[in-house]
Amino acid sequence: MTQPEGQVKGVAVICHPHPLFGGTMDNKVVQTLSRALLQLGWTTVRFNFRGVGASGGVWDDGVGEVDDALAVIGHHRQGSQALLLAGFSFGAFVAAEAASRLPDAERAQRLVLVGPSTQKQQIPGVPADTVVIHGEADEVVPLSSTLDWARPQSLPVIVFPGVGHFFHGQLALLKRVVVEQLSVSCV
Repeated sequence: MTQPEGQVKGVAVICHPHPLFGGTMDNKVVQTLSRALLQLGWTTVRFNFRGVGASGGVWDDGVGEVDDALAVIGHHRQGSQALLLAGFSFGAFVAAEAASRLPDAERAQRLVLVGPSTQKQQIPGVPADTVVIHGEADEVVPLSSTLDWARPQSLPVIVFPGVGHFFHGQLALLKRVVVEQLSVSCV
């Protein structure tokens, strides 16, 4: 858990990419999201899903990983403190699914989904102010899949031209865009 200096806006829980393909809380996109949110005044929490690193348990096909995220939220959120959920790739699915399971009184104020795994996971509908960022040349999750998911929700998708799934060489831009998007109307 990392805390900003000064006034804290709330807690931001950030979910990492697919554990079976090397995803951990130390992924560079996850770290970039953490730095962006910290800059905006959020206390940031990165964690490993079950069976990753020193975490106990084993891969649970997304079911247990959503439970992991909900447990982390429950542990780190103080009462009615503002909550932001973010995730990259498989972690975006986990963040969106966890958000959908929170009672209305405990809902997340914002969601940030980067390269969401819209092809392999059934990501639920999300609030209209969700920030969705995707690379045009994503070789893991085709942009068309994310647009197909976003279209029925009339949900804008920010597309990084020529950028692949892992945002190689574009992490500074990713951070800047997240900061800009959340600065517009964030809690």
